[in-house]
Amino acid sequence: MTRAKTAPSGGLADELPEVFERFGRIDVRRMFGGYGLFHEDRMFGLVAGGRVYLKTDEENRPQFVDKRLAPFEYARRGEMTATSYYEAPAEIFEDRDEAARWAQLAWGAVLRKGSGGKRRAAAATKKAATRKSIPKAAAKKA
Repeated sequence: MTRAKTAPSGGLADELPEVFERFGRIDVRRMFGGYGLFHEDRMFGLVAGGRVYLKTDEENRPQFVDKRLAPFEYARRGEMTATSYYEAPAEIFEDRDEAARWAQLAWGAVLRKGSGGKRRAAAATKKAATRKSIPKAAAKKA
């Protein structure tokens, strides 16, 4: 069975590793008053306001729209801003195969975007290279 990397504080977030168990290991992490859903250190979903949202892009978004699922929105400068995360269909809680299918759709959007782990790894490598290039004399003064 999959386990969350950080223990959510009850409710919906606690259920999600089991809901998505046929998709694979997921980590549930607290963030911005909600939770992020991660697979292989890349975010593919979120929990906010008691709802689960999954990552979309131009390729998979029509499947969410066809089911009349709404995007996650937040207030920005007094206006509501829609994100690329759309509400997951209710059937994911009743059917683990459907949960895995929808998670896979979201994961496909993550992979097509090409962000996440690779970008963080590149930034860490660059930061490490910068540290190594500081002369010892300058490092001692700092």
